Amino acid sequence: MSDAPQPEVVDRAEALLGWRPERWRRVHGGYTPAARYVGECASERCFLKVATNPVTAGMLRREAATYETIDGDPFAPAFIGWDDHPDAPLLVIEDLSQAIWPPPWTPALIDDVLERIEAVHRCPTDLAPFSEVNARAMGGWSRIAADRRSFLSLGVASPAWLDAALPTLVAAEQACPVDGPNLVHFDIRSDNICIAADGAKLIDWAAACAGDPALDLAGWLPSLELEGGPPPEAILPGHAVQAAWVCGYFAARAGQPLIPDAPRVRDIQKAQLSTALPWVQRALDLPPLDPAR
Repeated sequence: MSDAPQPEVVDRAEALLGWRPERWRRVHGGYTPAARYVGECASERCFLKVATNPVTAGMLRREAATYETIDGDPFAPAFIGWDDHPDAPLLVIEDLSQAIWPPPWTPALIDDVLERIEAVHRCPTDLAPFSEVNARAMGGWSRIAADRRSFLSLGVASPAWLDAALPTLVAAEQACPVDGPNLVHFDIRSDNICIAADGAKLIDWAAACAGDPALDLAGWLPSLELEGGPPPEAILPGHAVQAAWVCGYFAARAGQPLIPDAPRVRDIQKAQLSTALPWVQRALDLPPLDPAR
C-alpha cells in the first residue's frame, strides 16, 4: 500500500488546505481501517483522515459534523475542513503528532486532561442525544443476561459469580443516565488524548453527542488504571451505576468474534474489562470475583 494518498485525494485535501504539502506520509493508529496521513510543507503541517469503507465513511461524517460545532474550542485540534465524497469522505485537521501522547501518566498530566474534559462537559450542544447516536452501545449486562456464553468464554468470572451478580448489574446499568444537554466525547482513551503546548486535546469525535458527563468520564477510567493511573473511584467516587454501565459495555463485547476490519478491538476491550470488572465489583459490593478455572 502506498505511503501517500491517491492523487485525487491529494487534490481534494489541497483544495481545503489552501497550500500544497511537499510530502505526505502515512501514519498508523486508531482501531478502524480509515487511512491516515500527515502532510508537511516547511513549518506547516496537517492531519488527513480518509474513509475506506461504508463504516468509516459514516464515522467520518459524524466526526466532521462535530468538528464543525466545536471549531475553535481549546480541547480539540483545529478544524481545517472536510469533503463529503460519496464513497471516501475526508477530514483535514491540525496535526498533533508532535504533542505528548501518554502513557506514561503523571498526576499533572491527568489533572490537565480532567480539566479539559470538564471544559467539554460545560459545552451545550445541538448534537443528537447519546441514546440515539450510541444506541448499539446500550445494555451490555442485559445482553449477557440473554446470552452469557461469550462473556463466560473469557474466563474472568465463573457461572456462579455471574448468577449471583447479574441481577444487581442489570439493575444498576438500567439506572445509569445516558442523555443530557451538554457535549460528551464518549471515546476517551489515551490514543485519543494528547498534551499540546496549550493543554490537553481530544481527537476522534465520531461518537460525540449530547449525554451524561459522568458516564463519559467513567468510560476513560478503566484504561487509565490499566496504563498505570489511579483506580477509577479515586477520580469518580460513588458512581456505581456508571461503573456498571461501562463494565457491561466491555463485558458484552470482549468475548465476541474478531472484527475483520478492526482486529485489535477485542483485545483492548478485554484489557479494559480487566480493570472495569474489579471496579464494579467494589462499587456495587458484589461477591468476590471468582475467575473460571
